[in-house]
Amino acid sequence: MKFFALSAASLPLLAAAHAGADFANPHAKLPRQAPVNSAPAPNAVTSQSTNAAPAPTTTPPPSPPAGSQTTSAPSAPGTTVPGVPPPVTPPTVPTTTYTFSLDATNPTAVPLSEIVSTAASSATRPLDTTFTPGSVPTFLPGAPPLPNAALLSPANYPKLDTPPPIDSPEVQQWIKEVAASGVQIPNIPPNNLGGCPNNTAAAADPSRCWWTCGGCTRPADVTDCPAPMTWGLTYDDGPSFYTSDLLNYLDQEKLKSTFFVVGSRVISFPATLQTQYMSQHQIAVHTWSHPQLTTLTNEQIIAELGWSKKVIKDVLGVTPNMMRPPYGDIDDRVRAISAAMGLTPVMWTRISPVATFDTDDFDIHGGLTTVEHVLQNWENIIGNVTQRNSGFIVLEHDLFQQSVQVATGYILPDALNHKPPFTIEPVVTCLNKPLSDAYIETNDNKTNPPAQSGAVPTLSSGAPGSVQATKGADSSSAGESVRLSSGLVAASLTGVAGLAAGLAALL
Repeated sequence: MKFFALSAASLPLLAAAHAGADFANPHAKLPRQAPVNSAPAPNAVTSQSTNAAPAPTTTPPPSPPAGSQTTSAPSAPGTTVPGVPPPVTPPTVPTTTYTFSLDATNPTAVPLSEIVSTAASSATRPLDTTFTPGSVPTFLPGAPPLPNAALLSPANYPKLDTPPPIDSPEVQQWIKEVAASGVQIPNIPPNNLGGCPNNTAAAADPSRCWWTCGGCTRPADVTDCPAPMTWGLTYDDGPSFYTSDLLNYLDQEKLKSTFFVVGSRVISFPATLQTQYMSQHQIAVHTWSHPQLTTLTNEQIIAELGWSKKVIKDVLGVTPNMMRPPYGDIDDRVRAISAAMGLTPVMWTRISPVATFDTDDFDIHGGLTTVEHVLQNWENIIGNVTQRNSGFIVLEHDLFQQSVQVATGYILPDALNHKPPFTIEPVVTCLNKPLSDAYIETNDNKTNPPAQSGAVPTLSSGAPGSVQATKGADSSSAGESVRLSSGLVAASLTGVAGLAAGLAALL
């Protein structure tokens, strides 16, 4: 086991804002994973980062290890000027102590001190392998040859990173197909922007099964992998300039992942998407412009999913049959429209109403969190994983260099050295399905019923992919929640309140 002595720079101004606005950025996610209620390992590293005031606890926090340091916001100078009111001394922002240890790191990892929001952009790594038009994906029986991505014209698609209009011929056709699918779309009005605080009636209505507020899931939702110690590896929001760095590491370690791609970025990085696909990673839908889907009309949801499906097929020749809603923002209306369009929702593991397996890696880039906090989150996830009767899915991203650097330098190397070992694979194969079942054109409809059928496919283990989610949590997860101390639960609740308040203020 390898330990690190780390100290994050003090960020007093950011910390003060972040403490009450955990969710105040366009890509912020909902509740984070639950901390593990266990003592630090012997000789574990302590890292300090001034992020937010800790939540009240029922027992005193443990004393920091010998040699650790504590940083705090500096006080204003105590000088006075005649005729001018004296400056107000700002309150000291308490530090948050992150204690974590890693079994291994990448020898070429970027130092943690350099994985910060102010880091200069690194040079873009060329793709190690590219593919010529007409290349045949022999690993997918029945798949068509690879299209010519050079023929892709942005003029044939909506504006990038902008909600698509609904009056185009394409969207109008998709609307007709949804109506003819036989899937009943619930009469649920769109939510207001602002999250749970600005949608109190919706949040209190269990019939909507709104994942955002309370973590409700349906049997068809994929929330984890059925086999213990199995990690359904996923990355969101690409392709990007830094996806090639992640692909290089995954290739080195012979790992495969599921990439939830944004349609607007597929337009910008078609060769990267082809390399991901031809390297036998799973490709799935993450909408066209990354909106909160429950805030959109039915037609707008159809446009977001339809254009993302279309551009992926135009680049790869096949259409994904899985999707992940941005921010995890899904209810029964979004589920029904997704099903009518042949898409199964894939979330990330949630072990209580306020605790999910989210590393929060996205927020390093914006300065809303630190890499030390992300690694603490990762260690907390691992601590919960080992107590589960099922596998798990973690939320991570490949959009920014910081999230890729922490994944390839620290999280993945640590996971690869874990004992007992993890099985790390794409979501579709962690569900005991072949990779061909990830695409509409190559899916085996007999053993993997399409989403439109409403059937929950049976795995070789005899359990649906979301067997734990259908009960809210499996027995081990419920035990984990019980074992959380009241102080840790209070911290989670405080985080949720801050997330919701921040989103409300932003929107």
